[in-house]
Amino acid sequence: MRVFLDTNVLVSAFATRGVSADVLRVVLAEHTLVTSEVVMGELTRALRAHIRLPGRIVDEIEAFLREHDVAPRPVAPSALPVRDEDDRWVLASAIAGEAEVLVTGDRDLLDVASKAPLKIVDPRGFWHLIRKS
Repeated sequence: MRVFLDTNVLVSAFATRGVSADVLRVVLAEHTLVTSEVVMGELTRALRAHIRLPGRIVDEIEAFLREHDVAPRPVAPSALPVRDEDDRWVLASAIAGEAEVLVTGDRDLLDVASKAPLKIVDPRGFWHLIRKS
C-alpha cells in the first residue's frame, strides 16, 4: 500500500516514541512510504525551529526520506475545501503521489476524510486499517 505520512506524523515519529514512530516503522517495512516536497519543507522547518534538532540530523532525516517516493509540489492545491490552506497543498501532494492512504493527526484533514479521493486516517486509524487487511 502507498502510504503518505503528513508532517505532524513524521515530526512525532522522529521526535518521540509512540504510535507515529511505530507507524513509520511498519510503513517502511511493509508498505511504500510517500512524502512530498510540500511536506519536506514543513518537516525541515518544524524539526529545526520547534524540535530544535541540529541541522546535521535534520539533513540526515531529509536524505533518508528522499530515498523513498517524494511527490513534486502540485501545480495547484486540492479543490476540496479544507479550513487550512496549507492542508489543501498536503492533500494535493498525497493525491499527486498516488497514495492510497494519508496518515495525519491534523483535524482539518481528518474532518474532510469522507469527501476525499483517498483514505485519510489518524495514526491509530492506520493500525485498524492494516489489521483488517
